[in-house]
Amino acid sequence: MEFSADTKSLAEALDRVQEAVEKKSTVPILSHALVEASSNGLRLAATDLELGIRTFCPAQVKAPGSAAAPARRLLEIIRSLPEGEVRVRAQENQWVQVSAGRSLFKLAALAKDKFPALPDVPKALAEVPAGVLAGLIDRTVFAISNQESRYTLNGALLLLKPGSVEMVATDGHRLPLAARDVGVDGLKSEERLLVPRRAVIGLRRLANAQEADSPVHIAKDDSHLFFSA
Repeated sequence: MEFSADTKSLAEALDRVQEAVEKKSTVPILSHALVEASSNGLRLAATDLELGIRTFCPAQVKAPGSAAAPARRLLEIIRSLPEGEVRVRAQENQWVQVSAGRSLFKLAALAKDKFPALPDVPKALAEVPAGVLAGLIDRTVFAISNQESRYTLNGALLLLKPGSVEMVATDGHRLPLAARDVGVDGLKSEERLLVPRRAVIGLRRLANAQEADSPVHIAKDDSHLFFSA
C-alpha cells in the first residue's frame, strides 16, 4: 500500500472515525483504524464492536493495499504536519511509514484480516434531511440515560412516519419529545428505531457535517442500524 493525500482531508477523515475507536480495549485491533487504498481513493473504518464508522478520503494511490494503524496516534501525526501532501506507505513486517517534507514517522500496524468485518449496508428504508435529524437530536440527546444497566433508556427512539419524524428520549425523570412535519422519502410503513446513545452522538455529527437539506439514508437489518450521507 502506498498513497499520497492532502493532510487536512486525511485528518478530517481520521477524525470522523474516532468516535468508533475503542479507548480502553484489551483487544488491540479495536484501537486501530483500517486504511484501504484502491484506485477509487481511501476508505477508512473503525469499530468497537458496538459502533462502526466508515468514511472516504480522496487520495492518489500508487499501490493498492490495506493496513490497520493505531487510530489516535495516526491522527495526531497527520495533525502535526504542515498543510500540503502527506505520503503513506506500508512496509515489511506490518510497519506503516508516514512522511511529509522533513518529517518521517513509523507506526506498528496490524494486518487487515485481524480487523472485524463490518456488515454490508442494506437498501435504505428511508431518507431524512440532515437538518431535521440534527434538530431532533439537539432537543432530546440531553435526556438519554448514562446508566448502562438501563439498556432501553440508553438511547433515543426514532419514529419515522410518512409525514413526520419524531425522536423521544428519557432518563426516567425527563421525557423530551421532538417532532417535525416532513416528508420521509422511501418510507413504506411506520418505523420505530431505538438508536443507542453513542450512535445518536455519531449521527448528530454526521448530520451536522451535511447541508441542512441533504438526505441522510437510514437502513436496518436484523441486528444493526445504518446511517449514511
